[in-house]
Amino acid sequence: MEDFTGGVTEMYELNQAPPNLYRIMLKAYERSSLMGCSIEPDPNVLEAHTSEGLIKGHAYSITRVKYVDIQTPRSSGKIPLVRVRNPWGNEAEWNGPWGDKSPEWRFIPDEEKEEIGLTFDDDGEFWMSYKDFQTHFSRLEICNLNPDSLSEEEMLGSDKRKWEMSMFEGEWVRGVTAGGCRNYLETFWHNPQYRITLEDPDDEDEDNKCTVIVGLMQKNHRSQRRMGMECLTIGFAMYHLQDPDNLPKPLDLNFFKYNASVARSPSFINLREVSCRFKLPPGVYCIVPSTFEANEEGEFILRVFSEHTNNMEENDEEVGLGAVDERVCDTPDGSPHDKRHVANQPEPEEEKTQDKVKEFFQKIAGEDMEVDWMELKEILDYAMRNELPGRSSSQDSVITMILSVLCGVVCRDTPLGQAFETKNEGFSKDVCRSMVAMMDVDRSGKLGFEEFKALWVDIRHWKAVFKLYDKDGSGCLSAFELRQALNSAGYRLNNHVLNILAHRYSTKNGMITFDDYMMCAVRLKAMIDIFHERDPDNTNTATFTLEEWVEKTLYS
Repeated sequence: MEDFTGGVTEMYELNQAPPNLYRIMLKAYERSSLMGCSIEPDPNVLEAHTSEGLIKGHAYSITRVKYVDIQTPRSSGKIPLVRVRNPWGNEAEWNGPWGDKSPEWRFIPDEEKEEIGLTFDDDGEFWMSYKDFQTHFSRLEICNLNPDSLSEEEMLGSDKRKWEMSMFEGEWVRGVTAGGCRNYLETFWHNPQYRITLEDPDDEDEDNKCTVIVGLMQKNHRSQRRMGMECLTIGFAMYHLQDPDNLPKPLDLNFFKYNASVARSPSFINLREVSCRFKLPPGVYCIVPSTFEANEEGEFILRVFSEHTNNMEENDEEVGLGAVDERVCDTPDGSPHDKRHVANQPEPEEEKTQDKVKEFFQKIAGEDMEVDWMELKEILDYAMRNELPGRSSSQDSVITMILSVLCGVVCRDTPLGQAFETKNEGFSKDVCRSMVAMMDVDRSGKLGFEEFKALWVDIRHWKAVFKLYDKDGSGCLSAFELRQALNSAGYRLNNHVLNILAHRYSTKNGMITFDDYMMCAVRLKAMIDIFHERDPDNTNTATFTLEEWVEKTLYS
């Protein structure tokens, strides 16, 4: 049913059915949900017949759910009935109470029989009481259809209703948004988050609560299965946000430390889709879909059905600039890179270093006092020769130089090769080229000393941020720390941007080397500056001709 319709399926074991299951079936019928039921098959007999005329292991469909008026000599009222169809369409039908030609039908008024279209043909379709249905059948499946499955013509003149649905597509990326379940509390908050607002309780609901059906489906599972990969083990949790306007976006580690979920999937399971129905008071909630283990990659679709409108959005940061981390601003080598902070007075030792750098710049640049990317690399490698993360001392520089030459080519894509590239070769040519492009206003391919000075402030600032998060001095950051590191540098990014940065700059094991981190920071600053140049009124919209777009993106 799900494959044919694209709906969200719920499954119920009838021996463990919730007390309001008939009410659930009534509302499902009102919204044209597809319903199927079956009896546990007999392992020894194929399609074994029961004494009541039912067939085990058979796929029945439910075609009507209705409270039917009943009048007996002693009382009158309503009885919950279910109409079931055997797909064979023959005489194999239920022969118990309320079956075809059952004496119980004499207590039903003729107009009621006419309204429900009662017939006693050998067509495989029959009625039975809900109590007998729950006793004799083993499983019920309800496939809730998307709102666009019903046309307006079908809705007119009928008592049919539609589900309200919200849908988002997302992905779990190793080291960035693949945080795993709540067992991995330190990374759980990195998972994608979705905020949903429930305003109106269900119609005729005595408890003033809202019905919510959450379906989490993993994408591309068929193609993965052909490659020998199994479905990921997935699930989700929902959290109530009592004061949503004063909570961070996304919810951080502290929130999940001190707040328990109010609803969650019954278990984490390796199925294509996990779904569950909840009754929740009106309010604001956050849904966190995740894999069971951290760092498992995959794409997913999250769908939420409700009786009334649900306002759903990603609970994530807005892309832009933010405040720079005070811990970075206070460090001697972490001078702020924008005008929102007062620059620290340089220490005497730092002034001496800057004088040496200027002297070296003049020596390299020559008479025109401008440097290209190769000369810039030479200056930066000289200026930061003892400051790059993991930099070796001068005593073993000859040995490391020889090793870097040997490993740089042979082991380039391995952690060993990356270590030598970032720790002993200084800045890469790509980073230096991007640095020149970022500061090169006149598109000359060179930087003057004033442009270099501005760049120098940025570089030392980014390096201070890297050092803040590279606590073990390995010269690498975990991609999970990339969001926090860039936040500390004054940049606000959402999961979509972080995911592509991880795809672009992280290693296979989800680590960001110093060189890649610097390239990421340079490109990020360059692209934001290019955008803001064309958006002086902060409308969050910029216009480029094709030529301008090609020029600015290629030379960056």
